[in-house]
Amino acid sequence: MKRSVLALLVVGLAVLAMSCGGKAAKPADAAGLPTARLLTDATGIDDKSFNAAAWRGILEFYGDTWENQAKKGKSYDVVTAQTQDMYVPNLKQASDEKYDLVVVTGFTWADALGEVAKQYAEQKYMIVDVDWVAGPNVMQVTFSEHEGSYLVGVAAALKAQADGIKDPKFGFIGGIPGPVITKFEMGWIQGIKSVLPNAKIVDYYANDWGKPELAKAQAKNWYDSGVYAIFSAAGGTGNGTIAQAKEYRSQGKNVWAIGVDSDQFADGVYAEGKSAVLTSMLKKVETASKYALEAVKNKTFKAEVVVLDTKSEGVGFSDKNPELGADIVAKVNEAKAKIVAGTVKVIPTYAEAKAAKLVPENLQASDKQ
Repeated sequence: MKRSVLALLVVGLAVLAMSCGGKAAKPADAAGLPTARLLTDATGIDDKSFNAAAWRGILEFYGDTWENQAKKGKSYDVVTAQTQDMYVPNLKQASDEKYDLVVVTGFTWADALGEVAKQYAEQKYMIVDVDWVAGPNVMQVTFSEHEGSYLVGVAAALKAQADGIKDPKFGFIGGIPGPVITKFEMGWIQGIKSVLPNAKIVDYYANDWGKPELAKAQAKNWYDSGVYAIFSAAGGTGNGTIAQAKEYRSQGKNVWAIGVDSDQFADGVYAEGKSAVLTSMLKKVETASKYALEAVKNKTFKAEVVVLDTKSEGVGFSDKNPELGADIVAKVNEAKAKIVAGTVKVIPTYAEAKAAKLVPENLQASDKQ
């Protein structure tokens, strides 16, 4: 009897191995939901910003939370590429393992996805921040970052005005130059200048998404020279701006950091109820993750470009910091309503904004990919 059971077990395992072709079985969700793998750059889902938001959307789709990722490894997972030469192998691995949806975050993935998507015609992909990767199996989601950035620019300028800051200066720290990050900078400056037309602006690009020490050093230099608020759109690099603002506000200096993508209020906390992050530009990347997964689930997935703007609540601002004040929040919401109504139009490109004399001419921003 025992020999018969053992024989059946061996045969069963052999059949299973043959059916899997020697590879792991296709991932399957117990509730019948589509499976997903998120692929990120080296900053990973702990960047407290862009990638974290994409991951949060996946968690929400499966009913999990950051603290309880029960279905991770079964219904969904994440792989972080430490270097860009791992982009193609990571995409191929996820495709070979037959996840229902493969999600990649950021324009640095565009070339790799364009190459791999052609080789896996049946695989569904979604990329965030890109609208130029052609393919019948690729959904692309972009955001009107310039609109959300305009709102935090208005907030920072109104706060400087309320604080009685004379001739305030404002800074912008970017990651790698390109049209997406340019939208952040253009909106930020236009928002500031809608309140303070003569405000001075400085900018700096770290050319890296994961070096907070560069942003911290630049922020210290700027704060020491009189810069009032700094907005960073630089992934993990931007965490250095928040660190320096926390340090200085804990010493009683009136300087601010502006968060990005996710609400970074908690990252700026330096005392009970006190945060160095005045507000955050909310870029709801979690909406993109959930949108794509819902499309796969409902069998409506298609190769479309989805634009998430202020009107669709794809971008916005955080009013969590009580030091922002109800009056300023109300005025920023008025600006938001004007954007939604179309009476305020925020220019996304440096060339157009410069031609309209809405931004300085000596910025490091670039409209080129």
